[in-house]
Amino acid sequence: MENARKGSIVSRANSIGSTSASSVPNTGRPVRFVLCGRGSLHADDEDSDYHQEPYKESYKDRRRRAHTQAEQKRRGAIKKGYDDLQAIVPTCEQQDFCIGSQKLSKAIILQKTIDYIQFLHKEKKKQEEEVSTLRKDAMALKIMKVNYEQIVKAHQDNPSEGKDQVTDEVKFNVFQGIMDSLFQSFNASISVTSFQELSACVFSWIEEHCKPQTLRDIVIGVLHQLKSQLY
Repeated sequence: MENARKGSIVSRANSIGSTSASSVPNTGRPVRFVLCGRGSLHADDEDSDYHQEPYKESYKDRRRRAHTQAEQKRRGAIKKGYDDLQAIVPTCEQQDFCIGSQKLSKAIILQKTIDYIQFLHKEKKKQEEEVSTLRKDAMALKIMKVNYEQIVKAHQDNPSEGKDQVTDEVKFNVFQGIMDSLFQSFNASISVTSFQELSACVFSWIEEHCKPQTLRDIVIGVLHQLKSQLY
């Protein structure tokens, strides 16, 4: 009886195996059939455990992913920089009648930025020169103010002097005294060896002997000398 039962089970296994084999997809991997309780069989894929393991990222994949992220970050920073330049530089503002809806290229943005920086440098230099000129004018006005205050004070201290009218001869003597003093320094500083040397010496003499403070001292000296002669 036991032998007959085993033979029946083997026969059923062969028949089930032939039908099950036709229903199992051909994956190219070996398939085995396992005898379960009550004589039933099921297919057991030897590589089924392989598909159930989670995917592990390799070092090469991690490195590739990090490189991709770094490259995206770098490109984003460059794009932001160009966008900021286009927003800051006035000449980078798009003009519809010139370029329509086209976007400015990076080369044009850089060139317009360079041109604008050069323009700003020129404007800064021009403003510095204007400030220097204004400071010189302010210094000259201060000197003139001091002179006028001294003249007014002199008239207040000696009101009788204001009653005397100054003649043209006195005015000429003042002018002559100033010119004589300037000519002395001019004659001592100027060389007439050549015209080029003369030109260079003239400019040097003006910068050295025609300063507001120097002229003020000359005028005061001439006025004091003339005053002592008249009074």
